[in-house]
Amino acid sequence: MATIEDFKKLDLRIGQIKQVCVHPHADKLYVLKVDLGDKTKQLVAGIRASYKEEQLLGKQVVVIDNLEPAILRGVESQGMLLATQDESGIVIISPERKVKVGSIVK
Repeated sequence: MATIEDFKKLDLRIGQIKQVCVHPHADKLYVLKVDLGDKTKQLVAGIRASYKEEQLLGKQVVVIDNLEPAILRGVESQGMLLATQDESGIVIISPERKVKVGSIVK
């Protein structure tokens, strides 16, 4: 079971997707450039089956900013966006209204 201290270790921030590219080595992945206010991060996300590129541009998302980088199919991912999935597909978690990019999620 996770404790509140475990949760506090996660740096969750609002980011805005600025660029979307098809992953060069994976049919289900996008490579995203996400503005977090004070920096831009590259994320690799398995959301291609549920979103077209134009649906993602400008979208605000919740990002785990302090996740250790990982190489996914040869491309570095510097964080993770939050999403959920049900029988209808994947849905990105995003704020109900536009908020300041870089805002901390509590």
